[in-house]
Amino acid sequence: MPSGRALVSSISILRDIDINGIGCAALRSTANPVVECGTSVDTVVDVAVYALGDQVPDIHPDAFVHPDAVVIGSVTVGERSSIWPGAVLRGDEGSIHIGSRTSIQDNCVLHTTSMHPTVVGDDCVVGHLVHLEGCTIESGCLIGNGSIVLHRVIVRSGAIVAANAVVLNDTEVPSGALAVGTPAVVKAGRARAEDISDGVASYLQKTARYRAELRRIDR
Repeated sequence: MPSGRALVSSISILRDIDINGIGCAALRSTANPVVECGTSVDTVVDVAVYALGDQVPDIHPDAFVHPDAVVIGSVTVGERSSIWPGAVLRGDEGSIHIGSRTSIQDNCVLHTTSMHPTVVGDDCVVGHLVHLEGCTIESGCLIGNGSIVLHRVIVRSGAIVAANAVVLNDTEVPSGALAVGTPAVVKAGRARAEDISDGVASYLQKTARYRAELRRIDR
């Protein structure tokens, strides 16, 4: 039986993984460098997608998970969302849900607790080096590079968490507000909607390019 690091296509990425960790319904042996999912055959990469007991990732076939990301356990990734190099999504004690058209960028860490899932809505930008833990990010938000968003935080639609901010437990960032600083201070009406929409559009373009063009050349 192939391990969780079985060869899979960059589009399917173990969408049909079963509780035994076999992966895509059409997954071939790891000795075979071709994996067919549906009617397409895509660039083959090593993707670290792991079941943990009966906790199994559910990744939409139109999502993109970079081969240097790690997805474990109860993690859902929606349509056209992207998970970038070095990101770790570890759904062990609870669940992680990523909506559609959302980017989880390089070296992010998303974890959860048994009491509080980590939820990121549709059309969100989660920048490089972000840590999300047991919080809710509603649709249409931007979480800036290097920021930390902690337990029971709610970031409402249209809000922005600034780079390097630390949003402490039980904080609510209202729609249209900017959370900035350590610990974060909420500034009403300071979020710029175009920063969010531009970031979403940029990463949808990147996702399309990577799905079409990414290939390994070192082996």
